[in-house]
This record gives sequence, structure tokens and C-alpha cells, in this order.
Amino acid sequence: MTAMLGVLGGGQLGNYFVLAARNMGYKTAVLDPDPHAPAGVNADVHIVAPFDDIDALNRLATMCSAVTVEFENPPVMALEHLAQQITVRPSPSAVAIAQNRREEKQFCQSIGLSVAPYEVLETPDDLARIISSGVAQTHLDPFSTPLIMKTSRNGYDGKGQQIVQHLSDTMEHWNSLGNVPCIVEQKIDLDAEFSVIIARGEDGEIASFMPTENVHVDGILDVSTAPSQLDSQLLEQGQLAAINIAEELNYIGVLAVEFFVSHNSLFVNELAPRPHNSGHWTLDAACTSQFEQQVRALVGKLLGDPSMTCGAVAMVNLLGDRWTHGEPQFDKVIANSSAHVHLYGKKTARPGRKMGHLTVTGETVDAVAENAVSLRTAITR
Repeated sequence: MTAMLGVLGGGQLGNYFVLAARNMGYKTAVLDPDPHAPAGVNADVHIVAPFDDIDALNRLATMCSAVTVEFENPPVMALEHLAQQITVRPSPSAVAIAQNRREEKQFCQSIGLSVAPYEVLETPDDLARIISSGVAQTHLDPFSTPLIMKTSRNGYDGKGQQIVQHLSDTMEHWNSLGNVPCIVEQKIDLDAEFSVIIARGEDGEIASFMPTENVHVDGILDVSTAPSQLDSQLLEQGQLAAINIAEELNYIGVLAVEFFVSHNSLFVNELAPRPHNSGHWTLDAACTSQFEQQVRALVGKLLGDPSMTCGAVAMVNLLGDRWTHGEPQFDKVIANSSAHVHLYGKKTARPGRKMGHLTVTGETVDAVAENAVSLRTAITR
């Protein structure tokens, strides 16, 4: 009998997991409240229910031998409930840390990794302290602004964030975020950003993809290139940090770690307990994609070879803005032998919504990045 694997979340990451699992001989079940979720279309079973629906979780557990996640914000209670019955990877405790910015930063600091200077904002007393004293510092002026206020939970792609230009405006920004628990972080002098995506198996085996350099626009990933052209010592430091995080968490699965580079120093930005947007290039330019690694780790198989299959690759996101004047002209991608287009099957295009991505492969980073950005412009009506 063919084993069935489950995933909480039916977005594009879940869809790629479903497709990878199918190609490896597994059936899949998706739990997602959206009846039109992309992963639900391709899965063998789509359970349309809230993530905390106990009956739905029990049904998923009855069907599946193991379950994973495609986003970092499922209810930890749901994962704990599933873990009492079947294998859940990554563990509920690891996901709990990754979905809370305060706990994430405190964990990274506890194992000796640097994060941007920050203060916790959860009570009126915290607010008063920040307004009067600023953000505690390591190497920066404690009263330097701007600051970035981020909700501790449910923030992604620039959502749940406010730029604080003056300390006196802190209360106004906190009010606008609903007075939910937040962190207030120094906006560091950013030189570059990169991500490290690794897979860790149940035997502790590590497979690390090539570090990927990232450019964001309005808080949303815009362009990723691999291999990163940053200083090799910084990249190695990032890879070792990601491995350290995974080992300290006894992590099993695919883990992405985002890093800031400032004045030749490295800061952990955030963790993603799942495949990552910046790793989509692995679908077209790696021996084993990040999604196949996710399946392999979930079922306890040997991890695949993460090596690149070309000299360089660039990925650019396709946001809903590209659909404003009609469907992009994807025939221009087909005419380019080094380009690949991936569409996520979402019903409605909205500004800022990730509808798909383009990858371009080649021999040099500069060439593939220029080609990818130019092609994205060319297909937009």
C-alpha cells in the first residue's frame, strides 16, 4: 500500500511538496481552509477545514504516516495533537520558535549568534521604556532611528511591520499594529542579504544548498541569485550558523535561515521551518530540489545531492502587479532556452501577491540576473 504524507498549508510551497512527493511514489493529503488552495488541486486528498479543527486533524492523522508544514504559522496545538499520533517534522517545538520573533531572537542569542539590536514591546511599561531609552545597543547609538516595529507573530513579506522614524511615534505605530506583542528592532546599515537553506535528516545528516544572495523590494523578495558573490568567509559563517541552529533544535526537515550583512558582520534575520522562496531556483538548477529534500527528510530517507547543475542561476518573483494590464506574455519565456516559468495556480492576482516566479540559468551571476530581470520586464504588458 502506498504511504500517504500530509502537509498543513496549501499554498505554492505545499503544492511543490505535493508534486515532489508524487514523483517519489507517495500519495498526499493537504489540510487547508481554502477550497481553492493550489496544493489541494494536486493532492490526493484535500481536507477543507481550519488548521485547529480537531476532527480534521484526526482525519489527517488517520490517513497519513507523517506530516510536515508549508508555512511557519500553523497552530502549535495542531502540530502537538498530530505528534501524539504520527510523525511530525519539523517538531512542534522548532516551529513554535520560528513563528515567534521574540523567541526566535532569544534562541539565536542563546547559542551565540548575533541578531539586530531589539527590545520587546508587549506592555505599556515596555512602551514607556522604549520611548524614554531607545533600543539597547551593541555597536550602535541607542537613540539612533529609524527603528522597525514588527509583530512577534504572523508577519511575512513585509506585513506586520512599521518603520518608526522618531521615538515619540512609537505609541502611534504600536496602536496601528493592534497593540499585539512586538519587537522593536534597530534598522541596521544593511550591505547585503543572503539565505542558507539546509536539510537535516533523522540521522543528523546535513545537506546544504549553495548560499543565495537576495534583494527585497517593499519587504518582498524580488531577486535571488546563486552562488552568492559575497565574501566566502561570511558565507561559510552563515552555513555553519544554519547547521548550528538545526543541531541545537534537533531539527529534521528543510530549514531556511535569512542573514543580514552589515559592515562585514553577520546577523540572523529570521528562520523559516520549511522550504523558502529564495530556494525556488533549486527546482531548475540543483540535483535535488528543496522540496524533494523535504520529502526525503520527512520519510527518513537519505538526503539528495544539493549541488548546482549550472554555473549560476537567478530567480525573480512574479507578483500580481504584473497582471494589472492582462496576462503576462509567457510565450517570451518559452522562446528563451535558459529560462523557466513557474505559475502557482492562484485564482486571483493582487498587487504584492506571489503568483509565480522565473528562473534563468547560465554561467555567470551577472548575466543570469540581468537576463531574468529583463525577461520579467519583457513579459509584462
